[in-house]
Amino acid sequence: MLPIHFAPLQGFTESAYRLAHSKFAPGIHTYYTPFLRLEKGEVRAKDLRDLQTEHPYHLVPQIIVRDVAEFKTLTKTVIDLSFKEIDINMGCPYPMQTKSGRGSGILPHPEKVREILDAINASNIQFSIKMRLGRTSPEESLQLLPLLNEAPLAHITLHPRVGIQQYKGALDFETFDKFYSECKHPLIFNGDIADIKDIQYIETRYPKLAGIMIGRGLLANPVLAAQYAGLPCGTATETLLKIHADIAADFARRLQGNAQILDKIRPFWTYADLPKKIRKKIEKSKTFEEYLAAANEIR
Repeated sequence: MLPIHFAPLQGFTESAYRLAHSKFAPGIHTYYTPFLRLEKGEVRAKDLRDLQTEHPYHLVPQIIVRDVAEFKTLTKTVIDLSFKEIDINMGCPYPMQTKSGRGSGILPHPEKVREILDAINASNIQFSIKMRLGRTSPEESLQLLPLLNEAPLAHITLHPRVGIQQYKGALDFETFDKFYSECKHPLIFNGDIADIKDIQYIETRYPKLAGIMIGRGLLANPVLAAQYAGLPCGTATETLLKIHADIAADFARRLQGNAQILDKIRPFWTYADLPKKIRKKIEKSKTFEEYLAAANEIR
């Protein structure tokens, strides 16, 4: 039975979601925060608030950087909050980050990766890396692998696409196979895991894997990890509704005005399998009360 890690997703897996999910859907080995980044040289305040909330589950902060200077600033921030593990995002595919050399945009620059890995060597906390096969070419990950193999990493999570694909196109299992066979670190698979059959296929194909990381699949079916592990749990729909109720209550307490609350809560249903009629009502609701009435039709 492989450990299941919950992938960080910007705008979805913030603290309110993680807390509610951990309450109603067992089976997650580790949760990761959406990446922390610098904005005008400083850590964004909302990222810091997200890190300082209650987390009665194993939580690893993730950072995204374009160079060793950003790495050192963000690492110090996380350490000052008493965390002992950090995950480095070298996989984000979105142009807003990659054009600045962050996420998968750092992969074509081995000299910058080397500087970060050297800084890891000098640190006394644990680091892992979440990455893609490359920014534009899968060869980028294979060229970096000798450097990665020499670094003191807890594990590497690999999504078998390049950044410019974002989440489209086929997974590149051929290059993943090469990386898997030559990687000296524990390796976690990430990408297009939607059901138990997908998990079973990956664990059979890669018997030396250290785990599987799932993002969108858990947003659609929050009890996927529990079902895989054979743990007691409700149905996907029942659990979605319980998680949603907790998040909606949290947003109602913290946020002000219909527009602000609705902007935050509507994306919850992005990956859920909803009847078109209900989804349309959710999207067109103008007040929080109208929105809740639409969501309560999901049973």
